[in-house]
Amino acid sequence: MSFIAVIPARAASTRLPGKPLLDICGKPMVVRTAEQAARSGASRVIVATDDSAIQAAVASQGFEAILTRSDHATGTDRLAEVAQKMGWADDTIVVNVQGDEPLIDPAQIDAVAALLAQAADAAIATCASPIQSAEALFNPNAVKVVCNARQRALYFSRAPIPWARDALADGQKRLAPNLPALHHIGLYAYRTGFLKVFPTLPTGALESVESLEQLRALENGYSIAVLATAEQPALGIDTADDLARVRSIFANRL
Repeated sequence: MSFIAVIPARAASTRLPGKPLLDICGKPMVVRTAEQAARSGASRVIVATDDSAIQAAVASQGFEAILTRSDHATGTDRLAEVAQKMGWADDTIVVNVQGDEPLIDPAQIDAVAALLAQAADAAIATCASPIQSAEALFNPNAVKVVCNARQRALYFSRAPIPWARDALADGQKRLAPNLPALHHIGLYAYRTGFLKVFPTLPTGALESVESLEQLRALENGYSIAVLATAEQPALGIDTADDLARVRSIFANRL
């Protein structure tokens, strides 16, 4: 099965300015992410950026980088521009790899691409793992997803879903026994045909309120297949503390 990995990397970041170019043991973060993506089965790895400095840094390390517009609201919109520019066939599978996840497991990239290839009814494939702590369940930065019996997403939220009514009746934050709560892993596979449609879809109230781009697909009637995996989400980099932890992990590896 053939697929292409695209890594959106925008220059602007409120919490960590210049995040894609932050150093991780001698290489920019986005390059470390591209190295992980290159270890997957992707036939091609492309960084999509709105910044010429990021493009140059990526190219200097031997990876392909494409300049895109700076006004994209989401990473998916940026991927859509790349797909249009490259003229890929509608059935080409494109995996969106988050640029701030240099520890992403290449096997997960392969798995989400394979899931979409098998799920003819789905416009998007993604993955999720069981939530293992009350801290994660109630953390608004840990996105939750609930699925139907066919492992198609019903809803994504920053709120603790599903809500364990009886276990939480006393107001205490706890993880109820056997709660089918899943932590969404921000890895997406799309067919190019859907990527071309995505920017034309209206932004609904749910996407606006939750600030979750995948809700645009659900609000407009598209199906999202979810791969349940025991593997916990890779440590992404949103804060200076996250960056320090990832640098330590890479230093130990090297």
